[in-house]
Amino acid sequence: MSDSGDLRVPHVALLPSAGMGHLTPFLRLAALLASHDVSVTFITPNPTVSLAESQSLSNFLMAFPQITRKQLHLLPLDESCANSEDPFYYHFELIRRSSHLLSPLLSSLSPPLSAMITDMSFTSTVLPITDSLGLPNYIFFTSSAKMLTLYVSFHTMLGPNHTIKDDLQVPGLGPIPKSRMPPPLLQESNNLLKTFFIENGKKMTESSGILVNTYESIESETLAALNEGKVLRKLPSVISIGPLAPCFFETSQQLQWLNNQATGSVLYVIFGSRTAMSREQIRELGDGLVRSGCRFLWAVKDKKVDIEDDEKLTEVLGEELLERVKKNGLAMKNWLNQEEILSHPAIGGFLSHCGWNSLSEALWNGVRVLAWPQHGDQKVNADLMERIGLGTWDKSWGWGDRETVVKAEDIAQTVSEIMGNDLLKLQALHIRDEARRAVGDDGSSTKSLAALIDTWKKFQVLP
Repeated sequence: MSDSGDLRVPHVALLPSAGMGHLTPFLRLAALLASHDVSVTFITPNPTVSLAESQSLSNFLMAFPQITRKQLHLLPLDESCANSEDPFYYHFELIRRSSHLLSPLLSSLSPPLSAMITDMSFTSTVLPITDSLGLPNYIFFTSSAKMLTLYVSFHTMLGPNHTIKDDLQVPGLGPIPKSRMPPPLLQESNNLLKTFFIENGKKMTESSGILVNTYESIESETLAALNEGKVLRKLPSVISIGPLAPCFFETSQQLQWLNNQATGSVLYVIFGSRTAMSREQIRELGDGLVRSGCRFLWAVKDKKVDIEDDEKLTEVLGEELLERVKKNGLAMKNWLNQEEILSHPAIGGFLSHCGWNSLSEALWNGVRVLAWPQHGDQKVNADLMERIGLGTWDKSWGWGDRETVVKAEDIAQTVSEIMGNDLLKLQALHIRDEARRAVGDDGSSTKSLAALIDTWKKFQVLP
């Protein structure tokens, strides 16, 4: 390391994980760093899981030619070794088991790296590699700071046989009810998500810092508890750098239908890139949207992985329901640019699974949210969303699993209520203003990022 005071252009490598929920914030972070004169190398696991990932990467790198792409070619893995039927968790494991290939890749980069930014899913496998190279490694946690408290402390609260018997009491903060925890964490048997939590949560204490796509005004208490050692002792600095602003690097299909709708009149309905509802629930949802009497734009998803989602709308919804949908709304199966949709003046509400990217985009654009968590961190995020006043959450709807079907009449009533709630509309606009202040010239997140970049400028790996 050099402390000569010769401040150079820092060179940082980013390693994202599988799925748009992880890739999208990494792309936004890469664009943000490039705008601050940081030299960025973007390491992309090859192959990707979904078509959406491949397209987003290609479009992004065309728009930002100053960002260098390097590929991490993944080694084959016997599917029986992955201990998961989820294609995204399987891909996480595929990258983890190929991570030893990073060492020669990182060593070959020129100029030498100032730091590495690694997806939280690879903390336990990549940190030993960067440690051996003498390279600072910052973990990018792609969810909320509240979810981070569970991630880093989960391994300390396990009972006999690695089980959870009661609600979790996170030190320095309130309890997290068992009902809000990702179901795989409650299983007695081992599974990939549980393994990721235990191994990565333990290893995070050895990282150079933890970056989170959040900001002070919505998670000040949680950020303070993390940085004051209340949640876990010896945890490195938790640095809030959000909300990461959308970067418009691609053109999507222009929706003339949306352009023809009244300001704030349309409910946008989508459940993320990984959620596939049962056919029965999809039809109840469609029926409920029609009954609500509200205008709506609905992205219908029938399979987890987009390249497998090849059935036509008439097959998924049925001809009768599809005709009814056309009277009040527009249902589509093709990919939509969510950033552009949520920023459109016609959008007045968002029926969302509460993935952290989706919530970040909703608060950035001041769009009220109706939460329907489906898996993972989404109930923890929905609780935070409700607490800050961005929207509402009907907890009786559960996880959206295939064993529980929410009926059309319940959906219709709830949709009608949120679209008619002017107080939520005003609160969402106030939250939007706070979000943009955080990344403004004197914002808390802007200052945090500037301090981090200054740290990188002073670091140099000696050849």
